[in-house]
Amino acid sequence: MIKRILAEKILELANKYPVISITGPRQSGKTSLAQELFSKHTYFNLENLDILALAKSDPKEFLKIGSGERMIIDEIQRFPELLSYIQVEVDNQKKDGQFVITGSQNFAISEHISQSLAGRVANFTLLPLSYLELAGSKYAKVFEKSSNNMIKGFYPRPLVKNIKSEDFYRDYLSTYVERDVRQIKNIGDLSTFQRFMQLLAGRVGQLVNLSSLANDVGVNYKTIESWLSILEASYIVYSLQPYYKNYGKRVIKAPKIYFYDVGLLCYLLKINSVNDLESHFAYGHIFENFIITEIIKNNFNLRKNKQVYFWRDSNGNEVDAVIDSGETKQGIEIKVARTFNSDMLKGLSVWSTLNSKINHPTNLVYTGESEQKIQEHVVINWKTFLRNFV
Repeated sequence: MIKRILAEKILELANKYPVISITGPRQSGKTSLAQELFSKHTYFNLENLDILALAKSDPKEFLKIGSGERMIIDEIQRFPELLSYIQVEVDNQKKDGQFVITGSQNFAISEHISQSLAGRVANFTLLPLSYLELAGSKYAKVFEKSSNNMIKGFYPRPLVKNIKSEDFYRDYLSTYVERDVRQIKNIGDLSTFQRFMQLLAGRVGQLVNLSSLANDVGVNYKTIESWLSILEASYIVYSLQPYYKNYGKRVIKAPKIYFYDVGLLCYLLKINSVNDLESHFAYGHIFENFIITEIIKNNFNLRKNKQVYFWRDSNGNEVDAVIDSGETKQGIEIKVARTFNSDMLKGLSVWSTLNSKINHPTNLVYTGESEQKIQEHVVINWKTFLRNFV
């Protein structure tokens, strides 16, 4: 099993909280990690209809209220009301690490957790494998080229089981749409929803105009809003908000949309080879998606309280990612280019000038090998950046 960065922190907090919650997309490795770390816990999967029926018919008996049994309960979103019964049990038993719950639908779980388990649960988000996790594994050589990373994606199963990316993502997408989407919302025309996902993939890294997207898909604006919330809740996509010193402006301005797994993004864009990728109109945005998602994975894996934004001014100057750590605002520009060109620093230079009174380190992350410092800007290869970024 590939060592997951979250593992150490999960074990630490399992000695301080009665409930451990691990959420994230399907196939990200939640079950494997939970079973590895808590091998003495009894395992139950609520995707099993017999187990789900037992839990619903008699929750107290299922949890063996009063017995103090330690349990892993997988896919808790299938019966989130169970969390209220877990609350009663942990309040009575006061045993750290008694329950480990996992789930793959964020909004089906988070509301019930906040209502029932506030102060009793340590929350973790496990995304697909990070480049840093792979760099320390036997699969490191496979991911030395950025193009391979983006086509293969970062889900564990196709790597460990040697499944072709095209086969894995075809099955992943059909299973997700036909099962998970219908569990969250009763969508009649699934083919239209799949078309929506493909059109959204074509807009990756761009400001999202929901009205334009609705017209292209052939549904209304409210439907697009609803469908986008489904993708976000099930860890398929996330929104990157614009950075403004005035927080109110961040909320009302158009975001950019990125995918949590760049392999799924490439599959939706029908990219199946390095040649397909490097000749694709969205190549730059796909690489941008890859780097920004690795930053977000790092935040989750290390439980960092950092916010990631993008920045753009009225003149079109732009910085792909702004990492807000409080006192420090780090600007990162991301380019697909083997050779450095000073024009690549334009957005970062404007950003630095406007933020001269705060700590504002900047990086140009690119696919070239030459690394150097130019004034206050660090030009760095993507592998060096990801291996050293914390």
